[in-house]
Amino acid sequence: MLYELPELEDADLRVLAEIEEMRGNLRLHLRTPRRWEGQLRRNLTARAIAGSNTIEGYAASVSDVEDIMVGETPIDAGETVTAEIEGHRQAMTYIQRLADAADDFAYSAGLLNALHFMMQGHHLLKRPGWWRTGPVYVTSAEDPTIAAYTAPAAEQVPTLTGELVAWLNDGDLAAPGLVRASMAHLNLMAIHPWSDGNGRMSRALHTLVLAREGIVAPEFSSIEEWLGRARNTYRYYDVLADVGGPVWTPERDSLPWVRFCLRAHHQQAQTVARQVETTREVWSGLDEAIGRRGWPERMIYALYPAAMGNRLRRVTYQADAELSEQQAQRDIRELVKSAWLVARGEAQGRYYVAGPELPDAVVRGVREPRPLRDPYR
Repeated sequence: MLYELPELEDADLRVLAEIEEMRGNLRLHLRTPRRWEGQLRRNLTARAIAGSNTIEGYAASVSDVEDIMVGETPIDAGETVTAEIEGHRQAMTYIQRLADAADDFAYSAGLLNALHFMMQGHHLLKRPGWWRTGPVYVTSAEDPTIAAYTAPAAEQVPTLTGELVAWLNDGDLAAPGLVRASMAHLNLMAIHPWSDGNGRMSRALHTLVLAREGIVAPEFSSIEEWLGRARNTYRYYDVLADVGGPVWTPERDSLPWVRFCLRAHHQQAQTVARQVETTREVWSGLDEAIGRRGWPERMIYALYPAAMGNRLRRVTYQADAELSEQQAQRDIRELVKSAWLVARGEAQGRYYVAGPELPDAVVRGVREPRPLRDPYR
């Protein structure tokens, strides 16, 4: 027996409808390919990966994650964090591919273990890709000697994961995709089938279910970024403890968990909508400003990250604009000379940020804070 879908109430149905409306608007924006979409997708993916790993204590900046995604050595992240990020990147990339997999796609224990190996393959002593053979606990943040949750015995793992796989393929198919994804997340987290990496895998499965449901691309629908914000992380663990119980107790009411996830999806959808709007405005503003200077349009690929408050690496610009190394170097030198970019660091650690002459009108909206609405209030 798994934790079961709750009966939704009117408030939940209203929140679901609002999320779907925001998703519909997003699909309209993405229907026509735009030049800025690739950089936006990479940034959203990086934010999701950074958020999920921060929960587990592997903190890395979004810029460092983007560097790792394009094969660059990160500026600040050490080897341990880089290995964790790279593993998560591999799994997330595969999930993004599975969004468009053939109709004969099916969930399986092998798929779950393969994703786990992608994430945790650098920890061979922890047997990545294999079910655990012993007990596992979620310990209290205040005292690691206190078990906040004790997972089912290892002997139960094959049966419970088999039941979860069967449900993923055939169970509650008429339920809203966001609700099915939330329940997949809860059940995998509660089973805790591996010796490590269960939290990241549960969040990844959540994203995979959404991807297979066709609820926009995974990078636009993941709530991992939202969960990685400190205040939300505390709430995440609290609601998991309240709903999951101290031990495997599938008869408990799962509605508080589903509501937590729907709130997360609603607020992340607000965040993504703002990011898309800001990206469009910044890109348009940069396009006009570059035109007034008589510079080539490709320079927008160098200026966009800086205008959005991130950093630029020469190799990334070279790849995004499809340039030779010499062309990329010449463009960046021109932008630094004009003080639209400022260089930081040395040698392999060199990067660029927004300079004092980058038009303020372009970046003003990026710096403007806006509140997120709680859909249940």
